Amino acid sequence: MTDKPTILIAGASRGIGLALVGQFAKRGWRVLGTARNLASGAEISKAGGEVHLCDVTDPHSVSRLGKSLAHESIDLLLCNAGIYGPRDGTVGNTDYVEWQKVIDVNVFGPMRLVEALIEPVARSKRKTIAFTTSRMGSIAMNAGGSMIYRSSKTMLNQVAKNLSIDLAGKGITVAVFHPGWVQTDMGGPGATLTIPEATDAIANTLSGLTPKDNGKFFNYDGTDLPW
Repeated sequence: MTDKPTILIAGASRGIGLALVGQFAKRGWRVLGTARNLASGAEISKAGGEVHLCDVTDPHSVSRLGKSLAHESIDLLLCNAGIYGPRDGTVGNTDYVEWQKVIDVNVFGPMRLVEALIEPVARSKRKTIAFTTSRMGSIAMNAGGSMIYRSSKTMLNQVAKNLSIDLAGKGITVAVFHPGWVQTDMGGPGATLTIPEATDAIANTLSGLTPKDNGKFFNYDGTDLPW
């Protein structure tokens, strides 16, 4: 056992998730990171995390993760795994198969993780669940386009808001955050934030979450965003 706070980062093998492994490790947290295979998990180890195999689209894989961590205490469960999906979709040319895949990863995946890991979170000191969403999931900030990705993140936001109410009896704090426009494979080289800039701010925001933040939608820097 350890007195360090523990974070589990789902989707930790690259991009923002991998950088957050390093950010939390250097802050003295015990970091558990999930990857779909051992090859991709090697980077998690290098960054200071413990590797756990999990594919969020596979219920059996998520169940195995839950069983392997059943006796742990997870202070912060960060559901970070996500995909963008097709970027060229237009009305009249919708790929429903790809839309379903995006929803499976971005919505069902996080929910599977929460259901598998509720008790380890509930027994921890911080009792916090956070979801990586996007301001593109905000109905108030919708500028059109990217319907598949936007709708998946709006669904995720609604799931999180529901969980913030449904899990309140267990003392669990649930929040969602927009990571910023970051120079990752998804964000592209023209994004406004480098990975270190974004993840330093994200780590500050996530490590500072308290029960008063339950049910809130944050920007990466901790400012509020509209639903």
